[in-house]
Amino acid sequence: MADQAEIYTADHVLEYPYLRSVGPVVGAFLTGLRDGKVLGTKGTGGRVIVPPTEYDPETGEETAGMVEVGPEGTVTTWTWVARPRPKHPLPEPFAWVLVRFDGADTSFLHVLKASGPEAVASGMRVRPEFRTEGERVGHVKDISHFVAAGGAP
Repeated sequence: MADQAEIYTADHVLEYPYLRSVGPVVGAFLTGLRDGKVLGTKGTGGRVIVPPTEYDPETGEETAGMVEVGPEGTVTTWTWVARPRPKHPLPEPFAWVLVRFDGADTSFLHVLKASGPEAVASGMRVRPEFRTEGERVGHVKDISHFVAAGGAP
C-alpha cells in the first residue's frame, strides 16, 4: 500500500551528563554530607531551604546562613521504581521520595529502600543512611538511601 508510511523505532535513553562547580552554599551542603550532617540555608522570612540555594527560589533574594536540619524527615510524595535501570542508585526496586527534613520548609529528592510500594506512604517518617565515614567524599551519594524511621519497612 503506497499511502501507508513505514514506521521505524529504536530504543533510546535520554541522558544529560555534565560536571558542575559548586560555590560556597552548595559546597557547604556537600561538606556537611561528607561529615554526616544535612544543612539548609535561610531564605526569605526565615524559611529553611534544603538542598540549599544561593538565592531564594520564591523571591530571588540572596539566602543567608547555614542551618543543620533533620536528621529525620517526612515523605511528602513518592513514586515506585519496580525495574531499576543500570544507572539507578539501587539495583533492587525502590522509591524515589521527596523528604522534608525536620526544621526544613522544602523537600529533598532521594531514594528510599523499602520492601515494596505497600511499605511507602506520604507522611511516613524516614531517616538517611549515610555511607561509612571513610567512603564519604562530599557528594549527594554520601547519603546511600533513606529508610523508615525506626527500621526498614
